[in-house]
Amino acid sequence: MKWRFFLAWLLAIPIAIVNGAIREFGYRRFLAELPAHQLSAVSFILFFGLYVWLISQWLKMGSVREALRIGILWLILTIMFEFVFGHFVMGHAWKILLHDYDIVAGRVWILVLIWIAVAPLAVFRLRERKMRQAA
Repeated sequence: MKWRFFLAWLLAIPIAIVNGAIREFGYRRFLAELPAHQLSAVSFILFFGLYVWLISQWLKMGSVREALRIGILWLILTIMFEFVFGHFVMGHAWKILLHDYDIVAGRVWILVLIWIAVAPLAVFRLRERKMRQAA
């Protein structure tokens, strides 16, 4: 693992924190909990996509395979962080932590996780296509 892939994931944590703060201290007072959760998921996906685009040159992804590896690494780190931090630091019960995975109930956290996994690949492909068009 290249250190920059892990560092890039660490540097994305403030995006999640700011996104959550915007939800809780901004539009949450105007929306019920579920729509606020859904809007927050969409806004995180947008913020995270922009972040990956901005750091993609620095990441120096050399291939589709490497972009996929980065996404899988970020997915694993995110899930581990969510459960380890959420349970052992914040003291949330496992049932609470698993609640956001209930897509049938309208919880869309799984879409965020999918995006975290595929964003490096999507950005790699977009940059690759942009370079081909410029040539």
